[in-house]
Amino acid sequence: MLGILLGLIVLMILAYLGWSIIWVAPIAAGVVALTGGLDLLDAYKDTYMGGFVAFAKDWFPVFMLGAVFGKLMEDTGMAKSVAVALTKIIGTKRAILGVLVSAAVLTYGGVSLFVVVFAVYPLALTLFREANISRKLIPATVALGAFTFTMTAIPGTPQIQNLIPIEYFHTDPMAAPIMGIIAGIIMAVGGYLYLLWREKKLTANGETYTEPKDTKIINVEGDTPSFLLSLLPLVAVLVTLNVFGWDVVLALITGIILIMLLSLHKFKGFIKAINSGAAGSITAIINTSAAVGFGTVVKAVPGFEKLTDVLMGVKGNPLISEAIAVNVLAGATGSASGGMGIALEALGSKYYEIAQNSGIDPEQFHRIASLSSGGLDALPHNGAVLTLFAITGMTHRDSYKDIFVVAVLIPVFSVAVGILLASIGIY
Repeated sequence: MLGILLGLIVLMILAYLGWSIIWVAPIAAGVVALTGGLDLLDAYKDTYMGGFVAFAKDWFPVFMLGAVFGKLMEDTGMAKSVAVALTKIIGTKRAILGVLVSAAVLTYGGVSLFVVVFAVYPLALTLFREANISRKLIPATVALGAFTFTMTAIPGTPQIQNLIPIEYFHTDPMAAPIMGIIAGIIMAVGGYLYLLWREKKLTANGETYTEPKDTKIINVEGDTPSFLLSLLPLVAVLVTLNVFGWDVVLALITGIILIMLLSLHKFKGFIKAINSGAAGSITAIINTSAAVGFGTVVKAVPGFEKLTDVLMGVKGNPLISEAIAVNVLAGATGSASGGMGIALEALGSKYYEIAQNSGIDPEQFHRIASLSSGGLDALPHNGAVLTLFAITGMTHRDSYKDIFVVAVLIPVFSVAVGILLASIGIY
């Protein structure tokens, strides 16, 4: 039990220091194996790599196709077209809402979080400049739209954080829709109201828009396809996944083919975009697989039974213990999918068994796992947060406290509300 805790501490500290989980996870797993009495070499070659490979086998197509879909949306200009149109509809007077909605629509349509950041940032600069709002709020605004309710809460989202629980609870992407919608409203509305309050406070203190040092990225003009055509691939992914009930692989392939058919005049760039997307997906799938491999080793040591007893011994609804496990592990790894992968690899079968024996619908476990993955994951060492700062030119000191409120504090509160709803039979 102490060895598992020590392994988690090693994983958390090294991840926080910015070391790659690809090699940090095996080290942390080695700590767990040694203290748990397992042979170190066997634990790595068989147990750890067994979990690693199994996850990669199941999920690599989704990671790769999702990355290719997002890259094609970006390179064909479709992602920018959607973002530009939405911000024009909403108007510069509501700059924060325009950026928020643009990021949310792209994320809910299946575009990678990282692609969304690149697509929306130039528009955010334009809108914030015209509205004279401090650039300090751009990271939190993008994070609210891309890293929260469209990633974990809104039913049917094709983001991986909503898909991983399907394997463990035999559900579908629309699991527990009422819980998801209410939690999503709490995140979206609560986060938006907070950002409006922060805008007024910063303006009152004399903090308004200032130009970034490097403005080369600012380019919202240029040749982009029409808004309606650009929206079609996003709608196609959502409809085939949730209305027709197709496998997510087929849904993403449909979206990819549609992008290419609608952008035939840009066919010369297809190979480059597909190559880039496929290559970019490798790091993402390996990071998450590494985290799952750690969870497989944890599951193999004798102390795991004690850990299970502790978590299952949490009084009240078993959804509470699931929420704690996923949140803590997402925070430790700095990854929503990685933390959820560890938790469900280790405890998913237990929670499914509880669902079968207690009469609790597995959909509730699915939605709480998804919601919980998007809470403590956005701590300062989270990869998406670091990327967001790198692109926007902001620092933790400038903007992290706002990200903490909209991407950590409010989402964790929404999990509590979700559990409350489930306890009274609303899901």
